Amino acid sequence: MTDCPPMEGMGTALITGGGRGIGAAVSKRLAADGHRILLTYCNSSKPAEMVVDSIRDTGTDAVAVNCDVTDAREVALLATHPWVAEGIDILVLNHGRYDRVHAEELDITHLRRTMSTNFEGAFLIWKAVQPTLADDARICVIGSQLGTRGSPHGADYSASKAALAIWARSLAQSVAPKGQRVNVIAPGFVDTNILAGDSSEKRASREEEVPLKRIGTPEDIASTVSFLTGDDSSYITGAVIHVNGGLYLP
Repeated sequence: MTDCPPMEGMGTALITGGGRGIGAAVSKRLAADGHRILLTYCNSSKPAEMVVDSIRDTGTDAVAVNCDVTDAREVALLATHPWVAEGIDILVLNHGRYDRVHAEELDITHLRRTMSTNFEGAFLIWKAVQPTLADDARICVIGSQLGTRGSPHGADYSASKAALAIWARSLAQSVAPKGQRVNVIAPGFVDTNILAGDSSEKRASREEEVPLKRIGTPEDIASTVSFLTGDDSSYITGAVIHVNGGLYLP
């Protein structure tokens, strides 16, 4: 996608996996908050381009960049993007993969692939853009309730999200003296591709399991990102915010 000249007076938000689901909702919400949006996608460009177009239609600038977060060369190339060089104010680490593999059937190949994407990929992105993060940068990591409670059919995913959360909380302690803040959001059931294969019966069962009696929306998560990256949360860092309708209360 062709870059557009940046708009004056706006901070830049970098959202990984910003072309679909939660990432798309976050991209649109942060654009509405007044930030120009640099979002990444992997493989399929069309959904990302649609998000960019919808943001530009509102008068806010946005651009999409193809980046495989497991490829250090592609991550390094992302770090050379002109908008990154000018400085990142908000970093949302949202990308991820979830392969439904029963814990007893998990092998090292599956484990390494999931950890490489969900945990190591997040670290690579942060490490690459860290030199250009603003002194008061806000970093938001999209984790999962499963990173705390575990899952019999997603042990690798749960482990990757647990590692991600602990890393983020450790980072929060390290960068706080600079004025940077790092927080984690742990969603529950959210209406994204992960649940797309549910039967109507399975969906009804999920809704019944949630105390608020509904599946979360990507916009529910985006609203929390907006809060955690805004001024009203200026004294919050190192937190894990569970956004799950009461499904899991640690």
